[in-house]
Amino acid sequence: MIRPPHHEPRRFISVLCVLLLSMLLAACSTSRYSRATDGAPTRTLDPARIADAVPRKEPRSRYGNPASYVERGRRYTVMKSARGYVERGVASWYGAKFHGHRTSSGETYDMYAMTAAHRTLPLPSYVLVTNLENNRRAVVRVNDRGPFHDNRIIDLSYAAAVKLGISGTAMVEVRAIDPDTWRPGQAPATPRAAGAYHLYVQAGAFASRVNAERLRDRLGAVARPHPVHMRFSSNDRLYRIHIGPLSSVEAADRLAERISALGIARAHVVVD
Repeated sequence: MIRPPHHEPRRFISVLCVLLLSMLLAACSTSRYSRATDGAPTRTLDPARIADAVPRKEPRSRYGNPASYVERGRRYTVMKSARGYVERGVASWYGAKFHGHRTSSGETYDMYAMTAAHRTLPLPSYVLVTNLENNRRAVVRVNDRGPFHDNRIIDLSYAAAVKLGISGTAMVEVRAIDPDTWRPGQAPATPRAAGAYHLYVQAGAFASRVNAERLRDRLGAVARPHPVHMRFSSNDRLYRIHIGPLSSVEAADRLAERISALGIARAHVVVD
């Protein structure tokens, strides 16, 4: 045991506190990842030789399926079933930084496997992802949580991104697969021509037409030069305020940030 000199107890305690604080700060600054930024591996893949994941019935993971969870101050509710899930939006991918680390399901992330991360689908789930910009398709197994960027709906593994022809981000459709009815080569109805989809920022959705019109008028100056549309959905009887179309995901992100800065919550990118 180290004993402080009788004539310097206060100095000894001060030095000890400084050392403990330094150790604590060093521990806090150490990441569990070996890389500071994400990126592609040095190994290249041939998209034509990447096989789809094969849908099969699996028990729900013991990990990653709480009723709800909080990430970055926002609560997410995990879906009880993937059945009937279809969504269009922006896909991203994750690679070398996370390779070999634990996923939310408890499995090890393999960037060369056909997997993906989703915020609310049950783990595991299988989905058919269509790149709306080139009509390439891929079947992936969802075994992780994310992405937690406001304007992304799925985070693909590096291999899945290569198969779909995605180098950064892309507009996609994500459709849940029922392993009981899925057949290899199965696909939904013929999609629109590649690139026929457009990006918008949805600033709000209202049951009241008056409230929707009020927001539309308020956003006129912020959205310029992009037009502001008010669209009524007969399915859920909501008036949605869409701004666009926009030229790129980056432009949509910037516009969503400007709208959020006005105090308008949940402005997000949509694909139509």
